[in-house]
Amino acid sequence: MKKFMDKDFLLQTETASRLYHEHAENQPIIDYRCRLSAADIASDSSYRNITRLLLGNADATWRLLRAAGVEERYITGDASDYEKFQKFAETMPKAIGNPIFLRSQLELKRFFDCDTLLNGDTAAEIWTLCNEKLQQPEYTIRGLLRKADVESIDTIVDPADDLKWFRKMLEDDSCKTLVHPIFCPDKVLDIESPEWENYMKYELGAAADIDIVTMQDIRDALHKQMDHFESLGCRTADHTLDVMDFCIAEEFELDDIVGRTINGKGKRQTKTVRAQFQTAIMVFLATEYARRGWVMQLEYAVLRDNNSRLLAEAGPGRGGDCLTDGCCGAKLAQFLNALDKDGLLPKTIVSSRNPADGAMIASVIGAFQGSEAAGKLQLGASWNFQGDKNGIKAQLAHMANQSLLGCAVNMASNARSVLSCARHEYYRRILCNFIGRLVENGEYPDDAALLGQLVEDICYGNAKKYFG
Repeated sequence: MKKFMDKDFLLQTETASRLYHEHAENQPIIDYRCRLSAADIASDSSYRNITRLLLGNADATWRLLRAAGVEERYITGDASDYEKFQKFAETMPKAIGNPIFLRSQLELKRFFDCDTLLNGDTAAEIWTLCNEKLQQPEYTIRGLLRKADVESIDTIVDPADDLKWFRKMLEDDSCKTLVHPIFCPDKVLDIESPEWENYMKYELGAAADIDIVTMQDIRDALHKQMDHFESLGCRTADHTLDVMDFCIAEEFELDDIVGRTINGKGKRQTKTVRAQFQTAIMVFLATEYARRGWVMQLEYAVLRDNNSRLLAEAGPGRGGDCLTDGCCGAKLAQFLNALDKDGLLPKTIVSSRNPADGAMIASVIGAFQGSEAAGKLQLGASWNFQGDKNGIKAQLAHMANQSLLGCAVNMASNARSVLSCARHEYYRRILCNFIGRLVENGEYPDDAALLGQLVEDICYGNAKKYFG
């Protein structure tokens, strides 16, 4: 029996161990999709205590605590940070098989040199150990990024943002980690939101200095903001949607949709109206991304804030999301084809929160690969509902079966806390174990140079080239 979380945990063969320790372990991290605060990085913020880092704004952790019957005041409520940490620690022994259990122990081990198993009895000891270290100067957010060997990160930002923190970091030679904004127009696409009208008028319109009345006004505002993002190193855009739609409309129809909604007369959108608007915006955006050489990231099958009681008590984004069957292969193919036929299909990473969609997405993107980049279209991984060992293995298998695993661009952490950089180690160990098994089964040659280069490329080199 293997020892818990020893140096070879998740590595089940000699080949896997060799590949990880000799090639994957020491590769720098390129994290091309996260949610870290640019303001915190620019200010090199410190943390008050371990709860702010280990739990933070983590909806998956909140869901775990609710499953254990923990009262909401200890999750998103007014309990003290120590009380919240204690409840989390008490829940951990029950979380066998859940990725949060392993990843939390991994974060404590890598960032705080803490090998003590987290549970109700050890909570006070770990709380004291970690908080003492957080007082040290090397435990600021930049210090933790250096400790994790993060070379660059891209973090999600709304198009209306002024990007002042990114500008500050660009001018600050002491910030060794490259930090870029990700252009994320989800609020633009969400025409059904009751806040859409105000957002378009007073946030996006104001930021671009454009009075938004027509569909072309929206395009002009987005174009202007993309120029702003690009000037500060933006190289990728991100979109998270509930369903994949494709429904072409005439310009006068789009102007009518925008005009009615801006004027408060189109609050209840039909599915057709939503599809027409989303299609027009996405085709415009993707075309712009292709012209700029940006990477387009798409994630589907997301159903937001399903628990109305939780929404009312705790607010949006507090663990009420779920997966759905929103990624239709026919619609995805139509969207990609509309771009590809005009030579305006950008490098694209497509993922779904629904694990049943993996093979379908891999098969669709296989029809649209191009010579502009190796692995131009990629099957991405969803960390929200597929961030466990089986989800990662399935994504690797689909890439290997229907595309080229050797062209994969590792994974994105979707991190809200800097400690989540440890997810890259979790992924890399599973990757090396996946490849190691193929070698030990005689399905790939045991060529040290060939395997070493393959692993290093997937962990680092491919992303370096892909994102430029």
